[in-house]
Amino acid sequence: MVGVFSSCLQASGLLHLSWRKPKLHKPFAMAALSDDPIRDWILTEGKATQITRISPIGGGCINLASRYDTDAASFFVKRNRSIGPSMFEGEALGLGAMFETKSIRVPRPFKVGPLPTGGSYIIMEFIEFGSSRGEQSVLGRNLAEMHKAAKSTKGFGFDVNNTIGSTPQINTWTTDWIEFFAEHRLGYQLKLAREQYGDSTIYEKGQRLMKNLGALFVNVVIEPCLLHGDLWSGNISSDKNGDPVILDPACYYGHNEAEFGMSWCAGFGGSFYNSYFEVMPKQPGFEKRRDLYMLYHYLNHYNLFGSGYRSSAMSIIDDYLRMLKA
Repeated sequence: MVGVFSSCLQASGLLHLSWRKPKLHKPFAMAALSDDPIRDWILTEGKATQITRISPIGGGCINLASRYDTDAASFFVKRNRSIGPSMFEGEALGLGAMFETKSIRVPRPFKVGPLPTGGSYIIMEFIEFGSSRGEQSVLGRNLAEMHKAAKSTKGFGFDVNNTIGSTPQINTWTTDWIEFFAEHRLGYQLKLAREQYGDSTIYEKGQRLMKNLGALFVNVVIEPCLLHGDLWSGNISSDKNGDPVILDPACYYGHNEAEFGMSWCAGFGGSFYNSYFEVMPKQPGFEKRRDLYMLYHYLNHYNLFGSGYRSSAMSIIDDYLRMLKA
């Protein structure tokens, strides 16, 4: 572990260990194998006649990223030499779902496919970033518009499992939010902590909390909203016009408040929340649930990066057990 920033790097779209093949939506049909399927797509469906430059882009520790400049447009390409297309298909489906809301800018995904030498790639829109993260008030409003626009009739979950960091994120459709969050978010992370570290203390206390979550949701209307799922500072930017851009999602449909679970690593300010709640009104007990949603991400950081995050997770669990008298 080398600090919060590096531990949060590439916090979505990484190793995909638990996946079931989805019904893919256009334009994510599997690419045919060729010597260079990325070049083939760019020079056909990408409507380019020549690739003028390929430039590496740093920052990732799992995937190799490049910018492809052409006479038609610029494209952002990520490759992974060891993981099949399922990982990038999950990312593409999440980006596509957010893109379709026309509420907040995300890179538009174009193609996912296997590499001929093993591994996989994703081609998406290249967005030229601005010099800042944009206005927080605009980010808050646009994010709320996305939550308001995209709801699921299937319940809580997503069409595929994806990842949160390199941890599998299970998105099995569930009709009850409390059950979904307890089992597929807190419960999954607690089991990992017990398996990896033999940490029976945090597991047993966490199980007690899971059984008593209902008291935190009295008189709350919970709708399955499309969530980015991993909204920390490294996944927030702006385009050259200053409009907010969000990227590298871990999408699923969930309680809108869960979107703020990485707020300790996102730097949201008062103007962000004020603008957000103008579109999506604050629900009763919001302040009491904030740490609950942060707990999921602290547990994940504990499982990914070690004991430096255990005390934060345990403190939240202990506070809730006292509050709920559980």
